[in-house]
Amino acid sequence: MIDERFLMHRLRSSSVAGMVGGAAAGGLFLYRMFVNQVKDWDVFAILATIAVVKIALMIYFRLRG
Repeated sequence: MIDERFLMHRLRSSSVAGMVGGAAAGGLFLYRMFVNQVKDWDVFAILATIAVVKIALMIYFRLRG
């Protein structure tokens, strides 16, 4: 059997990892845009994907439960 505490720790760690990944992608995009004057749209696409998935899951879980 899996303990509920383990599942809650996994949930929190995944959420924090997603937020840190989004912040890192956003920081990298802004750094390259302002320092190197280069717009890396692939990094922006990763940031947008993280944001869209996060918002879609928030809406899904809110409507589901």
